[in-house]
Amino acid sequence: MSYRADKIMSLSGGNLDSKTTKGLQNLYKRVLTNGMHGLCFSPYEEGQQPGDQMTEKQIRRRMKIIKPYTKWVRSFSCTDGNELIPIIAKEYGIKTLVGAWLGDDAEINKKEISGLIKLAKDGYVDIAAVGNEVMYRGDLTEEALLSFMYQVKEAIPNIPMGYVDAYYEFTQRPKITEACDVILANCYPYWEGCSIEYSLIYMKDMFNQAVRAANGKKVIITETGWPSQGEGLQGAIPSFDNAIKYFINTQLWSHEDAIDIFYFSSFDESWKVGAEGDVGAFWGLWDKDEDPKFYRKPLILNKKKLYV
Repeated sequence: MSYRADKIMSLSGGNLDSKTTKGLQNLYKRVLTNGMHGLCFSPYEEGQQPGDQMTEKQIRRRMKIIKPYTKWVRSFSCTDGNELIPIIAKEYGIKTLVGAWLGDDAEINKKEISGLIKLAKDGYVDIAAVGNEVMYRGDLTEEALLSFMYQVKEAIPNIPMGYVDAYYEFTQRPKITEACDVILANCYPYWEGCSIEYSLIYMKDMFNQAVRAANGKKVIITETGWPSQGEGLQGAIPSFDNAIKYFINTQLWSHEDAIDIFYFSSFDESWKVGAEGDVGAFWGLWDKDEDPKFYRKPLILNKKKLYV
């Protein structure tokens, strides 16, 4: 056996390394226009952060922007205005994966679970997510999380329920996996220091680990993405071109293999700087001003953003 030119690095996605930035942008626009399965919804405007009250106006404005490009939207909370996200999404004909944000505050947890159940009973929830990376953060015990999961499952038995966490948690925590109707796995090659060249292969292995743990249950990738700016993590380098490449490869795989993926994220959010380092603010497909990031390359001149 000898090599074939069309098979060089073929398992790592499209032949994107030879493309210029302009070529990547043109392909990005075609892939985006073709549509995504799902998109994580970023509701916070500049100057806002979790805990701030959001308005219907800002959610509706951002939902209108993403409507042409996605079939599903994922929300992360059922309080502080986040409860409006699935209601408005349904108006736009978008399906919803609705999350209750659970942490170490018992009163907030109670409100989140109550809000999720109400939204589901009112017809605004297609998949219910009870908690996001609670085990990863260590905010609750496994027993406490399971109690919330079974509470929701009993209250809305006809709506699929799952828990969102890093893909490997479902192997390590079989009781949680058993409680889920659907496995909601976050898969980030970036956060494991994988270089862009091997990121699609790496993500596929993450996904397959979750599939093996799921024992026949459906697995959905609830978050994956690549930052466009910031300090790198070992071989994982944020950049304008790398973010485009990762998006293209992810979406082509999603379509080709019928993998349900919620891309992270819709809009840049500045409040994430600090929690995730400087890369935290640059995961969006649209920037913090709601301009499309990858149609034209930004040029910063005297702190003013221009596009060329």
